[in-house]
Amino acid sequence: MNYSPQEIMQFIAEEDVQFIRLAFCDIYGRPKNISIMPQELPRAFEQGIAFDGSAIAGFRSVVHSDLFLRPDPSTLSILPWRPEHGRVVRMYCNIYEFDGTPYEMDTRYLLCNAIRAAAQEGYRFQFGSESEFYLFERDNEGQPTRKPYDLAGYLDIAPDDKGENVRREICLTLSQMGITPESSHHEEGPGQNEIDFRHSDPLSAADNTMTLRTVVRTVAERNGVWADFSPRPFAGNPGNGLHINLSVHPIDREEASLQPVIAGVLAHIREMTLFLNPSEESYKRFGQDKAPIYISWSHENRSQLIRIPAAGSKHRRLELRSPDSTANPYLAYALMIHAAMEGIRGNMQPPQAVDENLYTADASLLSHLQMLPRSLNEAKQCAKESAFIQRCLPEAMLMEYRQR
Repeated sequence: MNYSPQEIMQFIAEEDVQFIRLAFCDIYGRPKNISIMPQELPRAFEQGIAFDGSAIAGFRSVVHSDLFLRPDPSTLSILPWRPEHGRVVRMYCNIYEFDGTPYEMDTRYLLCNAIRAAAQEGYRFQFGSESEFYLFERDNEGQPTRKPYDLAGYLDIAPDDKGENVRREICLTLSQMGITPESSHHEEGPGQNEIDFRHSDPLSAADNTMTLRTVVRTVAERNGVWADFSPRPFAGNPGNGLHINLSVHPIDREEASLQPVIAGVLAHIREMTLFLNPSEESYKRFGQDKAPIYISWSHENRSQLIRIPAAGSKHRRLELRSPDSTANPYLAYALMIHAAMEGIRGNMQPPQAVDENLYTADASLLSHLQMLPRSLNEAKQCAKESAFIQRCLPEAMLMEYRQR
């Protein structure tokens, strides 16, 4: 909703709100926040609330550490798990320098830039995410274990699916926050779950992905279990993917071909992988349990890096299957927009679709396909050598990811 700062302050006064959480994330997508009291809100909107950037991964040194949070009023949401008396609300923030210029390492700002640049060329994008996570039991002292919450499989139901009530509470909590999931279900791994979102504008989609991660962990804690979004929680079982659905819409006409978009993403996927799969563990997921390893595309085929889901013409989209659930969604979506726009500008065409199961395909076919980076170090090298990444991201951010 496009609330004004004045409307936000009126809501705060009328609804017994006593704490406002100013939320943001570091360059790796880890959520952070500062809580302020209602009387500080006018200052937050006008000047920003200062914080120590040197204490945030990838931000500043101690020499010039001050940064400022300014809340985005359109992201106001009540936190349903907090008390009804003395309510707590949350707003996502943009990060600024002391002189009011946007902070270049703010990944939300980088996504906004990508959205604006595409709009100036006559295109708008929509994203929908499919987030996977595991639920594990806790021991008698409340500490996390690696024992799955259940032994159910894909789309199983209760009582085998013990996560059903947890997912229900997650979805209802999201709904109370103004976010409506498209679907939820048990995934293939024991204790593994998935929650999917409908398409929305890129900024809302990234904000919603961040909100989902917080809600999942909060609801899991309340139910005596813990949630793990890591790429490969334990060997022999599927990893956690963040499947990203992207559609593109010309502003001045009805439809756009997906072919140049597919070509642009495929052309730059190796360079982007560091930011879509940011840990060494990420690369243990590739090539197993429907996680891709080859750079290819096809219709419907879940062994491909990009697939085109079966859908009506109004819902044509691509699904990128390589990112994992630890990726920073603001960075992921920004890079996908930039890659798609390069494909559109150059009227690029993708290679021929590979309508084969790549997990059982003949070696002669596979030998002609390029592969995703096989390790974090290889992904770092691809990003380091990429003119595309250097155009899209600040040099300081690339350096931080490479040195991590």
